[in-house]
Amino acid sequence: MPTEKDRLGEKLHDVEQAREDQYFRNRDKELIEKLRSKREKEFATDLKAAGTLICPRCGAHLGERSQHGVYARECPSCGGLWLDKGDVEVLAEREQDGWLGRLFRGRQS
Repeated sequence: MPTEKDRLGEKLHDVEQAREDQYFRNRDKELIEKLRSKREKEFATDLKAAGTLICPRCGAHLGERSQHGVYARECPSCGGLWLDKGDVEVLAEREQDGWLGRLFRGRQS
């Protein structure tokens, strides 16, 4: 039969264990929040870097240029010009008899 002293010791041990659990829970919560914040900052940086296209020839950042509904990426350094498939289709429709139209129709066949 446990004595009063034994039960008091068990209660003190339980309280000590609960305080220790609370300490580690709070510490883990802070560490997780720091990691989450770091990950969000890295993601924002990666997203921003992915949004800027780089010239495959010289490595400069490409600028966007629009003319007559066609959007192209243009390199300010080497003068390269890059088009998306949709932009090429728009140009090919306008140039039915030109070389671009013939080239594009040849690829569809």
